[in-house]
Amino acid sequence: MPNRRTVLAAIGAAPLALTLSACGQDSADGSGSDSEGGTIGVALPTRASERWLTDGKSVVEDLRDKGYKSKLVYGEDNPATQVSQIASLIKQGVDALIIAAIDNRSLNGVLKQAAAADIPVISYDRLILDSKNVDYYVSFDNEQVGRLQARYIIDELGLEDGKGPFNIELFAGSADDNNTKYFFDGSMHLLQPYLDNKQLVVRSGQTALKEVTTLRWDGPTAQRRMDAVLSKSYGTAKVDAVLSPYDGISIGVLNSLKSHGYGSGSTALPVVTGQDAELASVKSIIAGQQSQTVYKDLRQLASVAASMVDDILNGQTPKVNNRRAYDNGAKAVPAYLLQPESVDKSNYDLILVAGGYYTAAELK
Repeated sequence: MPNRRTVLAAIGAAPLALTLSACGQDSADGSGSDSEGGTIGVALPTRASERWLTDGKSVVEDLRDKGYKSKLVYGEDNPATQVSQIASLIKQGVDALIIAAIDNRSLNGVLKQAAAADIPVISYDRLILDSKNVDYYVSFDNEQVGRLQARYIIDELGLEDGKGPFNIELFAGSADDNNTKYFFDGSMHLLQPYLDNKQLVVRSGQTALKEVTTLRWDGPTAQRRMDAVLSKSYGTAKVDAVLSPYDGISIGVLNSLKSHGYGSGSTALPVVTGQDAELASVKSIIAGQQSQTVYKDLRQLASVAASMVDDILNGQTPKVNNRRAYDNGAKAVPAYLLQPESVDKSNYDLILVAGGYYTAAELK
């Protein structure tokens, strides 16, 4: 097999015209591959989130279908643990690394070790920052995720029809996750005009990204913040919408709202967005509690990541559809971005059940 870093350098210099925007048709069993039987290290953030369990299962299955073994580790939301796990994978001699970072600025040192060992790195869903040793990035169009959440709020409240004013509270993801800014910026691009003209009012006054982040995307942390906001800023006033970037945060927000009397009597729950179409949140949507989620087909994400690894290890050019937008502070990382979809009570059956993501029985 050719030197992987030499291959990657050649790939990086290839003309943009050579790149494609569709997944490749790779051999399912890895036959004819110099890397057949190779081992790929997969480092994911935590078992506590349903979505990362789904990612882990999907990535391992797709790699196996291409003839690779996997070493899957979860850092349990501890950046130091993840660094140690990745260092261990490097010492074990894995052929490539697929990494979803817990803290996207904590990996520069260990990725230097990967580069020294000639191990290519795929940044999975969360862009790793401040390292030149990230070869490719695979994710969804993260600003579009935020736009879909904001668009849902705008439509549900009738803001384009001039309705309002409405009270809204803003939540964002973890400050150490680069995706947080993309989600928030995408949302605020659409919501800011309505904040400016006072159709939307944030009674807490917490509108800056640094004021609304939620460490580790943690639901109980979001619940405590929502409790404090309701107690301090609302009194007899009512929350009409909550911008939530992730289903786990949405569940925490809803728990707080329900403990303050929302969803019972004459006090309806506000519009609450989400992301990842986690099972509990889809059930909540069906029950009329959470309003919306953004569905990202993790099976597609895993498939693209596995195809990227297979291409790299066989001296081929991975398919990318964005070369310049994802600058990690050390380089522009070539990326393949997938498109998310908005899901609510009106279309979950068509998108999630007919699409094979969940069965009807799972959603009962």
